[in-house]
Amino acid sequence: VQLQASGGGLVEPGGSLRLSCAASESIFSNSVMGWYRQAPGKQREWVATITSDGTTAYTDSVRGRFTISKNNAKNTGYLQMNSLKPEDTAVYYCRLLSRLGTSWGQGTLVTVSS
Repeated sequence: VQLQASGGGLVEPGGSLRLSCAASESIFSNSVMGWYRQAPGKQREWVATITSDGTTAYTDSVRGRFTISKNNAKNTGYLQMNSLKPEDTAVYYCRLLSRLGTSWGQGTLVTVSS
């Protein structure tokens, strides 16, 4: 399965962005999707997860500001990011766990700066 992540960019502190992760096959309904990020000089860290039944989980630093969701019909997952902070600056990656294995998107850069 190929994943295409998009939606990153430059945004001022307090702003919003929505990341998308499109899959090449119709497997979202039976998959677990996660978003991860890697800041400069740091290890990749988990951000959020949504399961096949829609259960969500977030790392503490983004809970209440980020929302993970998916549209099974469009084979696409999303990460809505609000109230962005400079420390959210990172390359964001989506990951999909499905019956076909584990797939990673190519990453999309989010820069939060004034």
